[in-house]
Amino acid sequence: MQKKYRVGVAAMVHDHVWGELRHWAKRDDVELVAAGDVNADLRERIQREYHVPTLYESWQEMLESEELDIVQAASENNACADIVEACAAKKVHVISEKPMAATLEQANRMVKAAEESGIILLINWPTAWNAAIQEMEHRILAGEIGKLFYFKQRSAHNGPKEIGCDPHFWGWLYDEEKNGAGALMDYCCYSADMNARFQGLPQQVTGFRGIFVKNYPVPDDNAIILMKYAHGFGVAEACWTQTVGYAANNPIAYGTEGSLAISGNKVILQKPGKTEEITPREMTAPKRNGPEYLIHCIENNVQPEGFCSMHVSRDAQEILEAGKRAADSGQTMNLPL
Repeated sequence: MQKKYRVGVAAMVHDHVWGELRHWAKRDDVELVAAGDVNADLRERIQREYHVPTLYESWQEMLESEELDIVQAASENNACADIVEACAAKKVHVISEKPMAATLEQANRMVKAAEESGIILLINWPTAWNAAIQEMEHRILAGEIGKLFYFKQRSAHNGPKEIGCDPHFWGWLYDEEKNGAGALMDYCCYSADMNARFQGLPQQVTGFRGIFVKNYPVPDDNAIILMKYAHGFGVAEACWTQTVGYAANNPIAYGTEGSLAISGNKVILQKPGKTEEITPREMTAPKRNGPEYLIHCIENNVQPEGFCSMHVSRDAQEILEAGKRAADSGQTMNLPL
């Protein structure tokens, strides 16, 4: 008889949760049994859309009351460590939305709790489930462009409120304690994770952040983090004030033998005298979405690798914290912090 994993949802204030619930609901080996959140309208929504039978007014009450196999965490960044520690105490596996936490101290707590308890912890980066980025990742790691010495990703839109995010989501994104910063934490995190994946922890980090456009309180609406490695650079750009799209290739990687960039859903490979437009290969199991990969890791008793690794994500958190400290102090940070 096929095992049915009992899944509970710990908070629903991270808008990514609704896309993840679609993946959970499609699985025959999963039962969505409970959800906990302080917001009545979010509890009503998950019951209406996914028929979750048991609802709680907090994720803490849910964990105390339910016997679960997996928790889908979708909280404010600064609550992620609390959720993982509580789940670890009950031997419940966790998939938590990006970025890992609001601070490096919180990210370290998450790694410690997972390692000491033996649970599987997956940090769910949407970039991990993008066919073009998977193609780029495969080719970089295969050495197709030689030794990587520069990787850049710009993440930008016109702001969480302006693009229609739920007020429960942008409400905490605009709170520095709950988010960790503003656009810096929300959008520099993608490049920080990819650089941590491809190049590891940098030697030095500097950063800048500012409020250039928004006329309401935000921690920052634009940010840049620069990473210096022994043999290369990493660049993370974040923007909550970009009103139109951009045509530039993004992300882009330069190596000693060529470059790789993503343009739309294509990968552009350039080498001396040659430019090739590549259609990414189709994504295959178990790496098509976070729930699928988490269950694969549970059933094979392995920790997630790549972008979703807790160790890679923890290094991304150190890059973000160093960038924020540098921006606020005007001083370049030496790593490890």
